[in-house]
Amino acid sequence: MPAHPARRVLPFAALAAATALVLSACAGPAGQDDGDGGELVWSIEGANLSAGHMDPQISQLDVSGMVQRAVLDSLVFQEDDGSFSPWLAKDWEVSADSTEYTFTLRDDVTFTDGEPFDAAAVKANFDRIVDPETASAQAASMLGADFYAGTEVVDDHTVKVSFTQPYAPFLQAASTPQLGFYSPAVLEESGDQLKAGGPDITVGTGPFVLTEYTPDQEIVYTRNDDYAWGPHDEKAPKFETLRVEIQPEASVRAGVVESGEADLASNIPPNLAKDLGDGITVDSVEYPGLPYSLYLNQKYGVFADEKVRQAFARGIDIDPAVKEIFFGQFPRAWSILGSTTPGYDASLEKSWPFDQDAANTLLDEAGWTERNADGIRTKDGQPLSVRWIAYTPVPDDRAALANAIQSDLKEIGFDVKREVLEPGAYNEQYGPKTFDLTDWGFSGVDPDLLRSHLHTDGFQNAAQVSDPEIDTLLDEAVASSDQSARDAIYTQLQEWNATYTAIVPLYSPSAITAVGERVKGLDYDLYGRPLFYDVSVG
Repeated sequence: MPAHPARRVLPFAALAAATALVLSACAGPAGQDDGDGGELVWSIEGANLSAGHMDPQISQLDVSGMVQRAVLDSLVFQEDDGSFSPWLAKDWEVSADSTEYTFTLRDDVTFTDGEPFDAAAVKANFDRIVDPETASAQAASMLGADFYAGTEVVDDHTVKVSFTQPYAPFLQAASTPQLGFYSPAVLEESGDQLKAGGPDITVGTGPFVLTEYTPDQEIVYTRNDDYAWGPHDEKAPKFETLRVEIQPEASVRAGVVESGEADLASNIPPNLAKDLGDGITVDSVEYPGLPYSLYLNQKYGVFADEKVRQAFARGIDIDPAVKEIFFGQFPRAWSILGSTTPGYDASLEKSWPFDQDAANTLLDEAGWTERNADGIRTKDGQPLSVRWIAYTPVPDDRAALANAIQSDLKEIGFDVKREVLEPGAYNEQYGPKTFDLTDWGFSGVDPDLLRSHLHTDGFQNAAQVSDPEIDTLLDEAVASSDQSARDAIYTQLQEWNATYTAIVPLYSPSAITAVGERVKGLDYDLYGRPLFYDVSVG
């Protein structure tokens, strides 16, 4: 069968289209199984899972939630159109002021170690997430952080989650693996081992059981035959084994799916996706959330000057670099919310184009008027130099983009020194914020994710923004149950950043998945992560 062209979903208004990229079925070779058993091999990047990132309740890495969704179910399921459907909770009520969420739980769910899923299990997991000793960042923030007032066991199958103020994003958060559920027995006996993960430790109610784990090599999940409570009442999966191969090299992932050694491969870069052969389907889902961006630390060095930050942004020729490096698959970003995210401000498109003349003028006005022998601007004898720290592993395409950025900025006399650091070395500098800039993208459906990046107390506030007016806007948005009011606030925040330039958005990445012809019935969540509930192999 001929290869399908990659598909990129753009407008979030059609959120259904963004994630309902169900693969067209390709008939498998004659004589294979009928889909009631067998093994599916999934190749992933997964390079940092072994560095304590096997627990989505603690880890901030997308890959943690991506693989552990096989084990961890959630209270509710977010549909393609952004609405919510029952899952482990069969019903729920939200108080008029959005401070209390009362869930009626299914009474037929058990963890794979035999423990019952009940209100006490919900409370144990949520209380564990916000416990300071857990050292959760992302999940704790999604659970409201300081807004979380507690979880009350009303009866065995009724639980009430309360907040000290209105907390509108909670249902969305409750649909994610970050707020998924471990067996209470595991939390009691092995909670400190969850970040390392493994059989008899990573125990949930999900459609699979983690049965083998070799760090940096593979994770093996075996079908949970008792499963009968999928988000749309799906039963146990049609195939028996989900073998996750950890293969950091993109060329290896592309190669194994093309050769048939793997049935699907995630995080395929555009340059490799375009050359996959016959029988391979390529699906691309643009991530909602904060685009891949640069974060300018305004409390460490030259980025304290707004004119320098603005010149930095205007001095990068983003459009052609992104188009060439990513083969036209990833759109250039104009805002701190991607175009598939609710509240995206489309009016910012083309509002701050590449303009070396404007960048040079801004740097002149900031006093960087002299140049040294290397052509780098100076002020009071000091060079206009910044240090960019990057977190390994760095894909080749992002390394190429970094080189293009450094080259563009050198033309206006801006020296950018880039250091690629192992996780430990990176965190040693990220903690005390002893760097000028860093980079990442952050997926999320609710724009409340900006609170962690721009609030004075935000755990991802790499730019070290500290502005009472911005804090107030972020606090008002998270507390409002009026979606139009929230959208207006997030529009204001996007427009503020376009001028203030705490964050420089570069491009909106997509989850590109290559799938072999043996796989039928694959679907994706809103983040482009594979869902295996209806999959058969063969």
